[in-house]
Amino acid sequence: MPWPAFLAVAAKLIVLAAAAATAANAASYARFRRRHLRRIRSPIDESADPVADFRSLPSSATAAEDDDFFFGLATAPAHVEDRLDDAWLQFATEQSVDDKESMRNQKQVDAVMASAGGDGGSQPSSRLRGDEKGTDGEKRKPLRVAMEAMLRGFEKFSEGEESSGGDNCSHNVAAWHNVPCPQERLKFWSDPDTELKLAKETGISVFRMGVDWTRIMPKEPTEDFKSSVNFAALERYRWIIQRVHEHGMKVMLTLFHHSLPPWAGEYGGWRMEKTANYFMDFVRLVVDRVSDLVDYWVIFNEPHVFVMLTYCAGAWPGGDPNAIEVATSALPTGVYNQALHWMAVAHAEAYDYVHSESKNAMMPIVGVSHHVSFTRPYGLFDVAAVTIANSMTLFPFIDSICDKLDFIGINYYGQEVISGPGLKHVENDEYSESGRGVYPDGLFRILLKFNERYKSLNIPFIITENGVSDETDLIRKPYILEHLLAIYAAILMGVRVLGYLFWTTSDNWEWADGYGPKFGLVSVDRANNLARKPRPSYYLFTKVVTTGKITRQDRTSAWRELQEAAIQKKTRPFYREVDKHGRMYAGGLDRPIERAFVLRDWRFGHYEMEGLQDPLSRFVRCVMRPFPCKKIHYIEDDAISYSISS
Repeated sequence: MPWPAFLAVAAKLIVLAAAAATAANAASYARFRRRHLRRIRSPIDESADPVADFRSLPSSATAAEDDDFFFGLATAPAHVEDRLDDAWLQFATEQSVDDKESMRNQKQVDAVMASAGGDGGSQPSSRLRGDEKGTDGEKRKPLRVAMEAMLRGFEKFSEGEESSGGDNCSHNVAAWHNVPCPQERLKFWSDPDTELKLAKETGISVFRMGVDWTRIMPKEPTEDFKSSVNFAALERYRWIIQRVHEHGMKVMLTLFHHSLPPWAGEYGGWRMEKTANYFMDFVRLVVDRVSDLVDYWVIFNEPHVFVMLTYCAGAWPGGDPNAIEVATSALPTGVYNQALHWMAVAHAEAYDYVHSESKNAMMPIVGVSHHVSFTRPYGLFDVAAVTIANSMTLFPFIDSICDKLDFIGINYYGQEVISGPGLKHVENDEYSESGRGVYPDGLFRILLKFNERYKSLNIPFIITENGVSDETDLIRKPYILEHLLAIYAAILMGVRVLGYLFWTTSDNWEWADGYGPKFGLVSVDRANNLARKPRPSYYLFTKVVTTGKITRQDRTSAWRELQEAAIQKKTRPFYREVDKHGRMYAGGLDRPIERAFVLRDWRFGHYEMEGLQDPLSRFVRCVMRPFPCKKIHYIEDDAISYSISS
């Protein structure tokens, strides 16, 4: 066949293949849109006042007829505890090879001070701060950053790439080295009463906290088990839990909250079966000592998030995956499923032990906190990426332990728009400071979806985390109300939701984002001895908790304040770097960029889902509608009326 004819045939085949792929993706998106993106029909009467009353719920919504829907606040050791030499502190303070000797000397001083404290303060772990592998660690860092980019955003591969500005972070943990006293966190270990008093004064009935595995077992128990246990720390935790009760709150205790002991990270962590065995040693210690004081148990917090960011991306401490592990991580025998398998085994054993050995007069209530985001595609060819992401993260872990659950905890923060292997920043969507799209409807959709899957097992739900990073506090107030309305609507639709825990009381250390994003109802002045100042949302949350009601006036006032800021084109901090193509980069910023408030109605039941935003989809819409009319969307409430052109 002559070359011109061959090229013509090849071109025709390419065109046909492209047309077939486009048609297949269009059909796939049409199905996805019908199932997941249609505007919801809210069962809430928005003309009523109050709009929602959590004290007058159907009896089927709670575990028993005499149980009320409860409100709570949540936190975790790595976020708030001082004197804790855990993997996160070591990760944040990693030193160069030249500084290892000075860090080794400093570590000995820290160990002596902790031991002299007598309250179970952090004992030295078996791993030095800093990378003992020297240049090997330096070689792995680019891989870690690049793989995190595949999961959370995109890595910049050229020096000339334009970005949105901000102060790029050159450390493992952003916004940590440039803030006062970062290692003190919130001093919850030495002074828990400050946080507990703030929590109690909101009127909540449940306080979620955790016990840190590293603090209890600072050394690997390879020989003498007792010598690897910090019994003073165990007693200190018991005292703190007693203080929670003395403040009039029940305790929800988390056993694993994203913090693997450094000694476990050295040999492979949850990749290995022995980690499940060691974890059970830790569980037995905690249950035997404090079970009489614990009302709810969370065995694991967001296990698939921990596995993905630690063992697949290497973005969190304790992972350091090699290239083969990264390439094969999603396979059935890959590190993702391998680690989750051993965590599921550990959960089942821990569940049985709590139920058999608990000393609480009441039946123990044991569950898991499962992270769920509402995901949607950015472009026509992104539906497959959304489907794959959901197939790996939504149900598999819960399916593997559903016969060992007394409740399913849902951690929901917002929506994520997926474009290829990363996340897309959509200009006309509202975001938290840490890059989560604000979308209360997503929580409603998630609850209905999970209820449909597990209703035959009669497992109730608890919202174990929900919150937004927002230093201005303008987004947080409507965020709280609209997400509570989403929960209320789900309850009216027959979903059994026992309670709601907001994340969190005070601004704290937010994993690899450091102290940048502000999640607290209470601000913290780190330069002034961690002085606390309640934000306006603290008082709004208190009102909702104490009355159990969301009034029309409160909803209108919170929304009006936010929209007025958007109309005036005010800005607020944003801790994600975004390039000129709208791609959100992995990791946080040491100092934020400024992002304008968005003039969009994202209230529960009001969000209008847009079509696909990729160039091909926009072109098709332009062809299909050659003379589009300029639409005006009106958003009105009792005190403000304005229009948005689109």
